[in-house]
Amino acid sequence: MSKKQHIKIATIGGGSSYTPELIEGFILRHKQLPVSEIWLVDIPEGKNKLDIVAKLGQRMIDKAGLDIKIVPTLDRRQTLKNADFVTTQLRVGQIDARILDERIPNSLGLIGQETNGAGGIFKAFRTVPVIFDIVKDMQELCPDAWLLNFTNPSGMITEAITRYTGFKKAIGLCNLPIHTQKKYADLLGVKLDRVRVELQGGNHFVFVTDVFLDGVSIMGRFIDIYLNKKEDTTMKNISGMDFSPALIKGLGAIPCSYHNYYFHTREQLDKQLKDFENNTVRGEVVKKVEEDLFKLYSDPNLNIKPKELELRGGAMYSDAACNLVSSLYNNTGDIQYLDVVNNGTISDLPNDCVIEAACVVTANGPIPLNIGKLKPEIAGLIQQMKSFERMTIKAAKTGDRNTAVSALNLNPLIDSDLLANKVFDELYKVHKRYLPQFDL
Repeated sequence: MSKKQHIKIATIGGGSSYTPELIEGFILRHKQLPVSEIWLVDIPEGKNKLDIVAKLGQRMIDKAGLDIKIVPTLDRRQTLKNADFVTTQLRVGQIDARILDERIPNSLGLIGQETNGAGGIFKAFRTVPVIFDIVKDMQELCPDAWLLNFTNPSGMITEAITRYTGFKKAIGLCNLPIHTQKKYADLLGVKLDRVRVELQGGNHFVFVTDVFLDGVSIMGRFIDIYLNKKEDTTMKNISGMDFSPALIKGLGAIPCSYHNYYFHTREQLDKQLKDFENNTVRGEVVKKVEEDLFKLYSDPNLNIKPKELELRGGAMYSDAACNLVSSLYNNTGDIQYLDVVNNGTISDLPNDCVIEAACVVTANGPIPLNIGKLKPEIAGLIQQMKSFERMTIKAAKTGDRNTAVSALNLNPLIDSDLLANKVFDELYKVHKRYLPQFDL
């Protein structure tokens, strides 16, 4: 893309508590990324939060002495018109829908989590129709813009776009890989840019299969460093346990934080069931955190991103999102970790599926670094999860209950066909108004 001197950012879900971090990211990069307008759009139910976030964002920009205009609005089409970059960070049904995604599976003795298991499936079901509408508007109003999707489950949402809409400029984002890279650099005592990780898998189900220091593989040595670490490297929004040395050495790979739900399923479920009884499932905790955050955001004297935002669990979101925007704009050729179409990068996964991988970012888009075959020790797990994701995406597109129940059965966190049917019916009942594709 040609380098424009005035960049318009359109953020869908602009009333999110994450938005101040995004605005901070653009402020910090303003010399290399001349953003002039940040349009924040939300739904009518989110108008109050949208107004609060927009005012805080404008105070942050004014404090920095920059000429950037923030425009809060409920008009999505006006927001998208002539946008250069579109970021999505939406939650269909808001936080109360997340709480249902967690509590209903828990009530049936299943893991309840917004991106994994039954909860993640129904978040995808609710989100895909909305994302398709956004893409349709983009194809009309800003066909050359990049769509940067941070909406969870990010990999599945991005794959739904790339497989079913014909839109070629969608990239998925997650703060987990950059968080992992930073933690590994800290463990090695070096700067972030000296470390690169090789990833195999998909969003929230990805393994680190190699670690490079100054371009040289150090995986064998690094596994020992990782196992002897003194600090927790798990994401703040996951109540995690350490993986055993036997598991990591046996696999020759390091699972991501979200693998806690798959390799510590019994322990995670025990904890979740206690939280369920105490009305402290993660969504309920987040709801309280967000109430406190928006009280802070409402302070007319606040003109910085408050440290309390770290409690929300989105650390390094702005680094992931704003680095990508800057690299696409400036054709930097640096390496970032993104959710992109496989296209042969991993030879034993479908070409049209979306993977999470290290990519060289150019003005023409990200180019994933070739991996070849999956490690045999983890290949079966990744292929099963990819089959599950593809079935979920198909069900989200077609609204076919049989496909949806089959997808639930393919997920390792759902260990019974009877429960797969039951959890589908119960989640469908409470989310029906957000699921127009299902006609049951």
